[in-house]
Amino acid sequence: MGKDLKGKELGEGIVQRANGTYQARFVDKFGKRRQKKSKKLQEVRQWLADATYIDKHSDLDQAADMLVDAWFEYWIGIKKQTVRPNTVRNYSERYERNIKSVIGNKLLTDVKPVHCQKIFSNMAEEGYKTTTIYQTRIALYNMLEFAKENDVLINNPCKKSVKSDMGKPSEKKEALTIDVQKKFLEAVVGYSYENQYRFVLQTGLRTGELIGLKWSDIDFKNRTMKIERTMEYRYKVGEWRVGPPKSKSGYRTIPLTDEAIRILENQKAKNKSLKLVPIEWSDTVFLCRKGTPVKNSTYESIVTV
Repeated sequence: MGKDLKGKELGEGIVQRANGTYQARFVDKFGKRRQKKSKKLQEVRQWLADATYIDKHSDLDQAADMLVDAWFEYWIGIKKQTVRPNTVRNYSERYERNIKSVIGNKLLTDVKPVHCQKIFSNMAEEGYKTTTIYQTRIALYNMLEFAKENDVLINNPCKKSVKSDMGKPSEKKEALTIDVQKKFLEAVVGYSYENQYRFVLQTGLRTGELIGLKWSDIDFKNRTMKIERTMEYRYKVGEWRVGPPKSKSGYRTIPLTDEAIRILENQKAKNKSLKLVPIEWSDTVFLCRKGTPVKNSTYESIVTV
């Protein structure tokens, strides 16, 4: 087991060097020593997980003859083991909608910068926003970089000379004014999910964080709550998915206002009035009348002001 400079265990194959950088390494099935260095621990952990998985489950000798479609299936299968479901979904959507039609039927080794540029140029012509084009670049770059790191490609064709800063500018996000908040709160009076809407305005929670909130996260004595997870309903597979917050900073403790406490108390009384709450959801704060969490799309579509 490797350790950092303070003696903390980092996991097998990972060490922190004297200069502070992290290094991951392993010997592949061909006896070749493989390694990656980075200032970021998470980056080398991700690389090690990806590289050892493909080393174990694929024949890299044949990878150079694979179509991009086949390589994507390899790559996304590995990502399903190592990243959040939302990330996998975003990568898959961008590939299916924007990347596949341009390079899906090409040999992986035949992909050139001009093909990568065509993907982004097509998106700009079709009216995509700059942020979506950038998300597509992230998916494309990571997929091709993985091929490079595994010696399938000599270089990553999605290089700096390929421009993706094009497309429609994103709408500027603005905080709701006090007047707009008042109008919104007036509009939700009497709605089944009034407590949730009021609570979001008090706390700034994302929808997934609201859905995943548990009573065990609430400290009524100290008037705080911990955010430790996010949850969403995946219609494709018909099940709830629980994951970590969107980023490291997503793990946080939020102080609760008097109004937030009042809303929680109202919700607790509401939950107690439900005829049936499955044991699985007994610690969940915000439930629908069936005693289960409210699906994400419901919150986003039920109210118009």
